[in-house]
Amino acid sequence: MTTSELTLPQARPKKDRSRRVMGAGKQLHAGPVTYVVLTVFALISLAPLVWTAVAASRTDRRLAETPPPLWFGGNLFKNLQAAWDQAGMGTAMFNSTVVAGTITVATVLFSTLAGFAFAKLRFRFSSVLLLTIGTMMIPPQLAVVPLYLWMSNLGWSNQLQTVILPTLVTAFGTFFMRQYLVQALPTELIEAARVDGASSLRVVWHVVFPAARPAMAVLGLLTFVFAWNDFLWPIIALNQQNPTVQVALNSLGTGYVPDQAVIMAGALLGTLPLLIAFILFGKQIVGGIMQGAIKG
Repeated sequence: MTTSELTLPQARPKKDRSRRVMGAGKQLHAGPVTYVVLTVFALISLAPLVWTAVAASRTDRRLAETPPPLWFGGNLFKNLQAAWDQAGMGTAMFNSTVVAGTITVATVLFSTLAGFAFAKLRFRFSSVLLLTIGTMMIPPQLAVVPLYLWMSNLGWSNQLQTVILPTLVTAFGTFFMRQYLVQALPTELIEAARVDGASSLRVVWHVVFPAARPAMAVLGLLTFVFAWNDFLWPIIALNQQNPTVQVALNSLGTGYVPDQAVIMAGALLGTLPLLIAFILFGKQIVGGIMQGAIKG
């Protein structure tokens, strides 16, 4: 038997392993139950905001009736104007924008730098982060009296820096950025930048900040919302002549018979900047979260 007559066994074609994965390459679609659940949760979440707008468009007398109104009335702009004039919302909006914006920028910057140090740098007493996290367990009400005495001794009573200074950096922000950078920032990338001769400032600017951008966006949003809605410390440190939005809204509830419709109109005014921020930057923030999840 010659070599040409031999029948060589043919190699079996390799099966594509990707075909074994159920649903590989297919786009997932939500079922009707998912849409029903999401719709219910969306309605529950929007109900307080819608009710605030409905109450702000009615009169105080109509709100006291039974059953309460379930649709918009014709007094919305009148009540908004009354709330704006009575509470001094122009000054309050400006002060809250300055306070919340400064706190947000400072918290994101300092927390990112501190988180990078705790995540990637080796130094003595690095376990001090545990003590920083421990401060989150202390109720903030316990620090009100010593903090007020400290600010009074500095001569900062009824000034915006009294509200800004104590919250320029937070334990939560530091821990949040540290946990993110441990996974999202490879140590090899920092070492490569060092080998190329990059200084510490260039490493932070060109390596750390781009890697931390998704977490910085989330932390910035959370910090801005918290600073805008903060009530306890501003109501103690500021007065009605130099208020933030929450302090100004508190003045609407004073009086022998508070006008509930005007109070709701003021609450609606105080909520609008947050809604605008979500509308303008919501897509970028969600994109940052998804980018961070993919990198992780």
